[in-house]
Amino acid sequence: MKLNFKQNRKFIEAVFTLTGTVIGAGILGLPYVFAQSGFIVGLFWLVALSAILIYVNLVLGEVTLRTKETHQLPGYAERYLGKRGKNWMLFALIFGIYSALIAYLIGEGQSFSTLFTGSTGSALIFGIGFWVVVTVSIYGGLRRLKQIESWGVIAIILIVIGIFIALAHNVSYANLSNINFSMFFFPFGVTLFALLGFASIPELKRELSGNHGERFLKRSIIVGILVPAVIYVMFSFIFVGILGKNVADVATISFSGFIGKILILLGIFTMLTSYVVLAFALRDSFIFDLHKKKWEFVFVSLVPLAVYILVTAFKIAGFVRVLGVGGVISGGLTGILILLMGLKARRTRGRKPEFSVRINKFIAWILTIVFVLGVIVEFLF
Repeated sequence: MKLNFKQNRKFIEAVFTLTGTVIGAGILGLPYVFAQSGFIVGLFWLVALSAILIYVNLVLGEVTLRTKETHQLPGYAERYLGKRGKNWMLFALIFGIYSALIAYLIGEGQSFSTLFTGSTGSALIFGIGFWVVVTVSIYGGLRRLKQIESWGVIAIILIVIGIFIALAHNVSYANLSNINFSMFFFPFGVTLFALLGFASIPELKRELSGNHGERFLKRSIIVGILVPAVIYVMFSFIFVGILGKNVADVATISFSGFIGKILILLGIFTMLTSYVVLAFALRDSFIFDLHKKKWEFVFVSLVPLAVYILVTAFKIAGFVRVLGVGGVISGGLTGILILLMGLKARRTRGRKPEFSVRINKFIAWILTIVFVLGVIVEFLF
């Protein structure tokens, strides 16, 4: 299907919207889980979950096209699954954001501590300091910080490609060939988290609307997931190939010297932009969806800080663990709800979608089992 100039521009914008949503600090946890299970095992999960996420996102894309009104995920859940569906979707989204914010505080604390002291010994202090600065910025009205995310994603992609080209000759293929079958399921949660971008699909529909642009939603979703997947492979290939199992859970603090400092700054920037965007999203949810404006500072800022101090001070969970739990619970529950919405939308009169994907109860049950098993194995490991 040939695109004209306007459609081509819309298509590229839509791809970057999804890619920008997907690529976040999850990329920093992938090399560690790949190193522990073996790069080949990690690659298996990345390919398998990319395929599943493409499918589920396509189901969501079809739901948005079948619906005449414009909603965000909780609105679509309420439209097809009722009030209870909306509440479950809100829980999934908010839990995922909380998990990410806490993980980013852990990651930023370790990154700043390593950058300035050479170790992670002062991570808690630096994490609290980062929280103070970013919270003052958010409530100081610097919403424009959200706008740097798209440029930040482009920068991350270019930097990862540059790192791959510069360091690929140092890779030891012996490090890439190791397989630890006892850790086979270990990458599941973090990989799922790193591929999540459900919330951007309604935005893609709006970006492509008009001039028959909706016809290219399917292609935008497929490319928008494949681009991050390729970047993740390149990023993990370098870290695991060079360092083997000596990869830190926040991958960018693994190297020393000048390259190490550049990578730490990359990690800090990646987590900063993701933190700001998610904090604004959480703030908007409490104000507009839950109507808790008086309490939004407590829930958006103080709760993540309190949980961060708790899990760090008592060593309850680390960066990768928090990402994994957030991925299986938030991503798994959202995926299940989307599949249920897809089944219901097929039986509901609406506009004719520009594309449709095959979905039935059997497919929905199989993928639901996969998501549920993901939760089980995440807590087992």
